[in-house]
Amino acid sequence: MKVLVGCEFSGVVRDAFIAKGHDAWSCDLLPTEKPGPHIQGDILKHLDEGWDLAIFHPPCTHLASSGARWFMKKVVQQQLALDFVRALLEAPIPKIALENPVGIISSNIRKPDQIVQPWMFGHGETKATCLWLKNLPLLVPTKVVRGRAHRIHEMPESKDRWKLRSITYKGLAEAMASQWT
Repeated sequence: MKVLVGCEFSGVVRDAFIAKGHDAWSCDLLPTEKPGPHIQGDILKHLDEGWDLAIFHPPCTHLASSGARWFMKKVVQQQLALDFVRALLEAPIPKIALENPVGIISSNIRKPDQIVQPWMFGHGETKATCLWLKNLPLLVPTKVVRGRAHRIHEMPESKDRWKLRSITYKGLAEAMASQWT
């Protein structure tokens, strides 16, 4: 299966699909942090390259409810972010998953098909992740763990905080690769 993982610099999701034998590529404006197939550039320029499955992680800066206190100052940025999400969801790819935190996609485009947590896939943290799916089944939890730490929410301020908060948990990536192919 030819898999595109859009807006991913970490390589976590890409590598989970590669481990299952798929031709998986990450694509991001940033260079990849792990060696592997990666397109550094605008994801919108690569949507029509014959992908079978795409998993998109659009930046949540102007979309997530965690930034609600700044929404009044972000009207233009939010509209551009929503237009980007629409373009990803309408890509000519048979199977699509788009993930993002709880936010304005739900009220401006449509409600998510599923909300998952890291603790459902072997990690003891909370981080509600919404999934909008096209021709894909809901994910089934693989390893529910007891921990419920708010590590992502309580992460200290730093110049890389946004990057660290955006990385997909390995257990969730592995569930995607196992259940969506």
